[in-house]
Amino acid sequence: MQKTMDAVVVDPPSKVDSTMIWLHGLGADGHDFEGIVPQFALPPNHGIRFIFPHAPIQAVTVNGGMKMRAWYDIRQVDLTQQVDWQGIEQSVALLDELVSQQVSAGIATQHIMIAGFSQGGVIALHAGLQRPEPLAGIIALSTYFPERSKTRYQQPESCPIFMAHGLMDPICPYKSAKVALSHLQGQGFSPSWHAYPMQHQVCLEEIEALSKFIQQRLVSNQQ
Repeated sequence: MQKTMDAVVVDPPSKVDSTMIWLHGLGADGHDFEGIVPQFALPPNHGIRFIFPHAPIQAVTVNGGMKMRAWYDIRQVDLTQQVDWQGIEQSVALLDELVSQQVSAGIATQHIMIAGFSQGGVIALHAGLQRPEPLAGIIALSTYFPERSKTRYQQPESCPIFMAHGLMDPICPYKSAKVALSHLQGQGFSPSWHAYPMQHQVCLEEIEALSKFIQQRLVSNQQ
């Protein structure tokens, strides 16, 4: 395991041939999902590099202005109101730079997958769908998708998208995720949808489904 100032990087036991970039939620950091890698039960010779970036530290309005790691500010409890588009754009740019670094290291975008939980899922969707080069896939967990009329989606409609949400999520309401699903379907995408009896979290059944999604697109295609 390699640690840098901006991210936790978990390299595979074999030569790197693909990359997963995974963004944490509000108030967490890159270590939050670091422990999920062994739970995917990947083949011992897999070549997936996992990158868990740390969000910048900034004041968050709904938390009384307290400073914490956040991909953008949240100004109201209703996540669709007063959206911090400037903050979202800045984090999308940070994620784009990470993807470009992996491309420069020899990993084609078709072998790069972007994932995010909660706030991280918003950035994963916006950054991934605006990239013109085909990605291996996008994972959006326990999240929502604020819409913006000027946003231009350039990702091919065939891009595999995995979306999952808790039926009892008190932080990001289930209905918000369903609105996001409908929006993406209306744009021509066909997300794989998963709902679980949980709150704002991940569960074992979800991890098992994620493992299949990841292995089909980052392991099977490399064999």
